Amino acid sequence: MKIDLNGVLSTVAQRPCSHFDERPDETDISLLVIHNISLPAGQFGTPFVDELFMGCIDCNAHSSFSDLKNLRVSAHCFIKRTGEVIQYVPFEKRAWHAGQSEFEGLPACNNFSIGIELEGTDTTPYSLAQYKVLTTLSKYIMQRYPKITPSRIVGHCDIAPGRKTDPGSSFNWPLFFNMLEQLS
Repeated sequence: MKIDLNGVLSTVAQRPCSHFDERPDETDISLLVIHNISLPAGQFGTPFVDELFMGCIDCNAHSSFSDLKNLRVSAHCFIKRTGEVIQYVPFEKRAWHAGQSEFEGLPACNNFSIGIELEGTDTTPYSLAQYKVLTTLSKYIMQRYPKITPSRIVGHCDIAPGRKTDPGSSFNWPLFFNMLEQLS
């Protein structure tokens, strides 16, 4: 797995996505944000996350999707429970994953962050395959974007407290950071 100069990962599936734009001039990529998602909530292995990020989800496919109508969101990458990685937005571009957010006094985290979605919920344990791939991917991201350090890897809940709760209590931060340290 390598990251080219445009922020595109080699050896992972690339999906067409129009839900991104240019980062502001002179923006340094310096934050990694971990999220979770499942559509419908708590169901894994469906095509709906893919369709949401590609902007082609049928909001009539499930009763819970009515809130998704006209929603334009994306992530840089999505890690399925199997460990498969899909990239929607090159890292050099601004994905729309964080919404209203702030980190260390800086608002609009999408401007300077990379967003990775894990297939999961706040309360369902993540798979070992997800931790392994997330760790490897994080290491490559940290090498390519050296301003991202372990202290600048956070959950969505950390940059949008009170509004977001992911990746939730089911995310094992000590395990993840231990695995990340082992790769050093």
